[in-house]
Amino acid sequence: MLRSAVPPGALQGRVAIVTGAAQGLGASIARTLAAAGAQVVLADANAEVLQLAQRLSDGGAGSLGVVADVAIEAHWEGLLRDAVDAFGCVDVLVNNAARTASTSLWDITQDEWDAVMAVNLRGCFLGCRTVGRHMRERGRGGRIVNLSSLAGQQASPATGVHYAASKAGILALTRSFAAEFAPDAITVNAVAPAAIEGPMLDALAADRRDSLLARIPLGRFGQPDEVGGAVLFLASDAAGFVTGATLDVNGGRLMR
Repeated sequence: MLRSAVPPGALQGRVAIVTGAAQGLGASIARTLAAAGAQVVLADANAEVLQLAQRLSDGGAGSLGVVADVAIEAHWEGLLRDAVDAFGCVDVLVNNAARTASTSLWDITQDEWDAVMAVNLRGCFLGCRTVGRHMRERGRGGRIVNLSSLAGQQASPATGVHYAASKAGILALTRSFAAEFAPDAITVNAVAPAAIEGPMLDALAADRRDSLLARIPLGRFGQPDEVGGAVLFLASDAAGFVTGATLDVNGGRLMR
């Protein structure tokens, strides 16, 4: 388990932004980083993110909830400003926010296509650029982790082509930003999960869940904290020589 390579308190004194943090993977990642000692800024378009941030604070973690739409550049600027005002800087960015859709390619409207791309791909681009600029100007390095998906690596009937295209685009963004920021000691990597327990799997009919499970070599669905562990590794000093990489968390569905 990658988390075993990361010592307790590995993110002590560091500040992390996690987007899409109101539920699911984002909430789990935020809790994982907080448990490793980070002060965490939880961002989401859903105001429920404020309640989760409050629960983390009540549990002793330094945390801040911010309602923001990652598809809007001004919201990113406000999010960064709020993070710096609260904690002084940002050391880690986790671009997790995503809009999921499994609409048939024949039924996707232009508006739906644009909405998925705006959150998933534009949001990731704006986050990398906005927070990456802050990290560069600060001059102390940093970590950016982008959440992609198995859907961006191979075709699947379980996801819409717009979702898949956006997640493939995130892999390209990751490599481009990794090359751009490498001289500044800012690493940029991707995590590509698949079949993780949470809202996406819960929405599937039982027969589709069974079919999906049958194709996983490890014979089970993944757990959110296993994705959190992968993100923690990439956010820590243990991954200081890793950049432009994609870490697969998929139970063996894609082996390479």
